[in-house]
Amino acid sequence: MKKTFILGASLALVLAGATSCGGNKNANNAEEAAAAKTDTLTYSTDVFGEETAQAVYPVDEEGYTVIFDGTNLNGWRGYGKDHVPERWLLEDSCLHFVRGEGEGGDIIFAHNFENFDVQFDWKVSEGANSGFFYMGQENKTDEGNLEWLFVSTPEYQILDNVNHPDAKLGVNGNRQSASLYDLIPAAPQNSKPFGEWNTARVVVNNGKVTHYQNGEKVLEYEMWTPEWVEMLQNSKFNEKDLPAAFRLLNDKHPGFFAFQDHGDEVWFKNVRVKTL
Repeated sequence: MKKTFILGASLALVLAGATSCGGNKNANNAEEAAAAKTDTLTYSTDVFGEETAQAVYPVDEEGYTVIFDGTNLNGWRGYGKDHVPERWLLEDSCLHFVRGEGEGGDIIFAHNFENFDVQFDWKVSEGANSGFFYMGQENKTDEGNLEWLFVSTPEYQILDNVNHPDAKLGVNGNRQSASLYDLIPAAPQNSKPFGEWNTARVVVNNGKVTHYQNGEKVLEYEMWTPEWVEMLQNSKFNEKDLPAAFRLLNDKHPGFFAFQDHGDEVWFKNVRVKTL
């Protein structure tokens, strides 16, 4: 039986003072936060969506729902888990993944989006690798175990292009930042060095997808077309080597957002989305 829990507290838009993450660009004072519009989203609280909850999120002046404003992690949990893994920290108004001991794993915002415009800021430590997944799902293998996240979702690559070896692998730079990982390179490649903030944007509308990096369109493609199938067959996600990925990436479905634990230190802030 599905159980529904309602979280009564509204989220504030404002953050106190400047921080190492640069604060929040969506509000400057308590009066603005009090007057802001809000949006209520339902999300799954455990693996495979057996239980759900709701939370209220601020809507900024551009009409984007702010699903992470640096004040809390309502709606976020580990992939295949009912809690946030301990190495994902709410720190200095950022979502910060730290190296070291303790529980890790990918973190998801567990609401399913279909057509959307999502934006966020990111930075990495020297030599770091991460990624942003969209239209993700929690799937079971044939044996009933949890499937790897990356097999169900396209990936917007997040990388220190200068110092991580993955930047030189793949084809024509298709593993560098903002690329559709292992499929389409981001061009122009305009990422900033490690330790500096980048802005990412992904727009999905009826299967048509566009990646942006630091305000520039860097690639576009269309899912579920003959060209898409051919592209998958010529990649690591081909039908022979990764049949689950080939099947799920050809399946039309909405899905959640996720940030990847690749074992490296990475920061995110100002995560906001507009439904199209």
